[in-house]
Amino acid sequence: MTPEGKVKAKVVKALKAMGAYHCMPVTGGFGMSGVPDILVCYQGRFIAIECKAGKGRVTALQQSNLESIEKAGGVALVVTEAQADSVTEIIKEAMK
Repeated sequence: MTPEGKVKAKVVKALKAMGAYHCMPVTGGFGMSGVPDILVCYQGRFIAIECKAGKGRVTALQQSNLESIEKAGGVALVVTEAQADSVTEIIKEAMK
């Protein structure tokens, strides 16, 4: 599993424990590039999560998508490898 895959796995595990709906959209072919890695619905809120490992940074296209989600009233998060174990708290704080 890639380092980013490990981050995604930790985030998905936390989302399942929270009882949140989530999906990981496929962007190749017919999908839209730059869509965050994980789309979530939790307590009636739309949350988009981009996962990054190491010193990974969001691309300009990913940042644009995250900003569009926030402008539409959603919660957009970037979760790093160092934050993966605290994703439950990060989500709850972002929803305030």
